Amino acid sequence: MARIVRWSLLALAILTLPIFLWPGLTLVRDLRDPALRGPGIPVHARELHAALTPKIAAWARERVASRSAENTTLHDVATTEWPMFTAVFYLMATESLVVDWEQSGRSGPSPAIAATEAVSAAKALLLDPAHHSWVRRHWGPNYLHEQNVFFRSLLIGGLSSYEHITRDGTAVPMLRDQVETLSVALDASPLGVLEDYPHETYPIDVLAAIGFIERADRVLGTDHSAFIARSRRAFTGAMADELGLVPFRMDLPSGAQVQPARGIGTSWILLFAPDVYGAATARDWYGRYARSFYQQRGWAEGFREYPRGSAEPEFTFEIDAGPVIDGFGTAASAFGIAAARRNGRFDHAYALSAQLAAAGWTLPGGTLVFPRLASHATDAPYLGEAAILCFLTVQPAPNATLVREGAIPGLARIGLVVFFGVPALAWAAWLITLRNALRLRARGRRDAMRTSTRTAAALPIAAAQT
Repeated sequence: MARIVRWSLLALAILTLPIFLWPGLTLVRDLRDPALRGPGIPVHARELHAALTPKIAAWARERVASRSAENTTLHDVATTEWPMFTAVFYLMATESLVVDWEQSGRSGPSPAIAATEAVSAAKALLLDPAHHSWVRRHWGPNYLHEQNVFFRSLLIGGLSSYEHITRDGTAVPMLRDQVETLSVALDASPLGVLEDYPHETYPIDVLAAIGFIERADRVLGTDHSAFIARSRRAFTGAMADELGLVPFRMDLPSGAQVQPARGIGTSWILLFAPDVYGAATARDWYGRYARSFYQQRGWAEGFREYPRGSAEPEFTFEIDAGPVIDGFGTAASAFGIAAARRNGRFDHAYALSAQLAAAGWTLPGGTLVFPRLASHATDAPYLGEAAILCFLTVQPAPNATLVREGAIPGLARIGLVVFFGVPALAWAAWLITLRNALRLRARGRRDAMRTSTRTAAALPIAAAQT
């Protein structure tokens, strides 16, 4: 039994090396990475891109070939939106890596070379008719030119990145059509907003769509600056919520607010704000957001899903927001990495990225345990990792003021204790049992030697007596 216990402890100790020690060493490296505290592409992001690329290629090809997207439930966000979002996040991240390679003069081939198959497969998924089936059921055969803001924004964002990466021109016809028709429709709408789904209007998705149109201009050589300037009417004045932020959801045609600003939505739009409305507006929105949503607890810091003082619960779950823990919005804080980096707030970006490096739990081979578990295993298994990859590759806007302060947050410190403490305890337990076994063996040998000596000494006496 002692031998079984000893070997079991040894097996457990060995198992802690890839499961705990490796993530701990990766976390230490990430905490020291200057690209987490300032501009640049973090080492972790490059490794994650390399690990994710073949998986994205295989997943997207198989998903398109299977036509499984035709059988999704109409209102199931995880099976309808998440595969599209996965492709867009991956393409945006790859674009950022290509831009970094072009601007920095890095040696070696462009990241686009190694990502060729995955980039092509992601584009095929975006254009796959089966992956359009749920919005076609919502809007009918004219779904690409009627309302449908969220879906069309994903097409514009993903195809813009694809064209920037490949410059092969194959995405241009669809991209140009969507940019022109959506911008015209938004410009002509009474309030500057359109619906995502019938009777569901999300101003945050409209702003993101405008941000994607601005990005598409750089690829297509078009100029929608006049439209973008007019589009401010949808998010300012009476259209803003009581905090002066973009509401999460509103009702049409009345324009009444259904939900004020929320963490997940505001973190997302602040990625685009500096480019569409300039540094002053982005700085004002970010400041308002941070004052009402950013919180620091002893164990963690990050963005809340609902503002301080809200009647919303501090612990809950919602499909867009993910788990809300002690007020922290997990999705809001993850998206907040991109918002903070784009707006130059590396004090927030570093804290959020450090926590993500700890909570992500990086295994050998690059898998992030908890982002993978939080994704949809069947339809979008790589959403979490693709999103993190995208957020970590975001660079500050040219007109952003950089803030570089920031200390290691509590959650990252907890991660260090867990990642190094568990292996230390496991190996200590095994060494103690090994030491005890060796002591017992040595004692047994000594006892045997004493017995042997006594026996040897007694033999002559016994012989003489005989």
